[in-house]
Amino acid sequence: MEEGDGQLEARLAEGDVFEPSESFMEGANVSDPDIYDEFEENWPECWEAAADLLEWESPYEQVLDDSNPPFYEWFTEGKLNASANCLDRHLDDRGDEVAIEWIGEPVEEANRSFTYAELHREVNEFAAALRELGVGEDDIVTMYMPMIPELPIAMLACARIGAPHSVVFAGFSAEALATRMNAADSEYLVTCDGYYRRGDPLDHLDKANEGLDAVEHETSTVVVDRLGANDDDFGHDLTDDQYDYGALVEDNAGAEVDPVVRDAEDMLFLMYTSGTTGQPKGVKHTTGGYLSWASWTSQAVLDVKPEDTYFCAADIGWITGHSYIVYGPLALGTTTMMYEGTPDYPDRDRLWEIIDEYDATQLYTAPTAIRAFMKWGTTYPEGYDLSSLRLLGTVGEPINPRAWKWYYTHIGNEECPIVDTWWQTETGGMMVTTLPGIKDMKPGAAGPPLPGVDVRIVDATGEEVDAGQAGYLTVQKPWPGMLRTLYRNDERYIREYWAEYSDTESDDPDDWVYFPEDGAKIDEDGYITVLGRVDDVINVSGHRLGTMEIESAIVGVEGVAEAAVVGGDHDLKGEAVYAYVITEDGYEGGDELRERIIAGVEEAIGPIARPEQVVFTPDLPKTRSGKIMRRLLENIADGDELGNTSTLRNPEIVEDIQKQVQG
Repeated sequence: MEEGDGQLEARLAEGDVFEPSESFMEGANVSDPDIYDEFEENWPECWEAAADLLEWESPYEQVLDDSNPPFYEWFTEGKLNASANCLDRHLDDRGDEVAIEWIGEPVEEANRSFTYAELHREVNEFAAALRELGVGEDDIVTMYMPMIPELPIAMLACARIGAPHSVVFAGFSAEALATRMNAADSEYLVTCDGYYRRGDPLDHLDKANEGLDAVEHETSTVVVDRLGANDDDFGHDLTDDQYDYGALVEDNAGAEVDPVVRDAEDMLFLMYTSGTTGQPKGVKHTTGGYLSWASWTSQAVLDVKPEDTYFCAADIGWITGHSYIVYGPLALGTTTMMYEGTPDYPDRDRLWEIIDEYDATQLYTAPTAIRAFMKWGTTYPEGYDLSSLRLLGTVGEPINPRAWKWYYTHIGNEECPIVDTWWQTETGGMMVTTLPGIKDMKPGAAGPPLPGVDVRIVDATGEEVDAGQAGYLTVQKPWPGMLRTLYRNDERYIREYWAEYSDTESDDPDDWVYFPEDGAKIDEDGYITVLGRVDDVINVSGHRLGTMEIESAIVGVEGVAEAAVVGGDHDLKGEAVYAYVITEDGYEGGDELRERIIAGVEEAIGPIARPEQVVFTPDLPKTRSGKIMRRLLENIADGDELGNTSTLRNPEIVEDIQKQVQG
């Protein structure tokens, strides 16, 4: 496309569509538009295409067993090993090619590359070490680690010996670690002494030890030495039930461990996610269905090829890192990148410097990051050669059209298709997005469901809504990457995900509908715009307003980089809209911008959504994982006590916002 920025802005304002380039479509892994009809007509056998991306020790007998809904089983009687699929089968053709390119914080000699042969050796050695510690098949091993290469090594080592892993995000608290280890009855922990953040060493082992003190059973812990000499600052000493990772691996140098053959329905990993009751939910993913789904979506949506250097800027502590840093890319034999640091250290050009240096071919990141890049300005990416990029992707939340346009123009040079992907921890991988070699892109809309995925937008009675109307996003048929249950809690699994529109006494799979608790709209072309969680609503004078829709309208105003919307108590309306806004560089928060924001919300949604107050702030209160703490913003709006803010990465901003709102 050769249109200037002004024409592009006009097309965005008109809701126009963008076509992938001919050159991309010609080289895409999936480029036949008939795939949608073929998968629909040949469902569920269409998912043999995903299973065919893997190497099976024993062939499966049935693609889908739906005799006991909602406890569906995929590729029944099939047997395989995930570690062997990610490593062993690539050794002959790809053994000397890089499997993992690890970029550490910018300290001397921090970066490390692992060829498939080297990664295979290290995984085998640690698998042997785990066995020596007593880890057996079906024992759950917890990992409490940052973005260091020993994390995927440990994951693949566990998969090799048939031990499911449970990764706990390193930014979570000691209490969160203990809660998850207790819930899983996990007797083994792999962690590290510390890691680097913005150039400074952080103590991690003390936090891990605090969590272990609250674990209700005996444990054994493996500790990776990440800090080296800098660990002297913290003075760590290992206890009798703690073992040094390096020593264990050295003791098992050259060891080879035969991959344990696992049934397709055997658990590959647990991932705990937040629950409405306050108790985390242990999402169970299985070996055959999950791995095939991560592989197929990596190939079809992210267009991953073995010769690529693929960059997903997520954290392996979340499902995105599991599916699209570790399992999907490695199963396809490509080079996958891991980055330990932050996008703005030592400067705001860090990501572009990495892409330039390593010739990254894809970038898969979150709209939160893109909005930050927008705020920082175009000077940073303009200083680097980003021409190696072939595809861009977004994950984690809907991306508004202005951020989409900025990403498309300034990072992709109007040549890279953007895949805006909707999915969840529970789905295992992508569900709604364009296939970049086939479908046009509509900024702000994720796209149609993937081929073979039956997503419908329905009203409260379960009837499909008309085009342009909002409703509940539902998945009407099972899919291979789906969670199988919640660990040791089948009743909660049914109650939280399947009971909303289903007769729970029915044994007809057509009566069961998966409800992920997201609201969405669908247009006349079948493109879905996700509006956010259905419980993220503000009830203004009896009108239920989605916070995501209001936030999208605000961020669509020129000069706004990021916004968070919450409901505050109001004598007349019940609740009123409070908007907390970060401006882009070069713009100042004042009456003129405030008026444009209010006008933008009224135009996009209506006067009922008019913000009661627009508060300009240099930052928003966020957890260490980057999630906005809207609860605190609600407390500020209502004048309530704020409680503990120590878990935030920027607790100082709370008081600043409070002073603005309450005077």
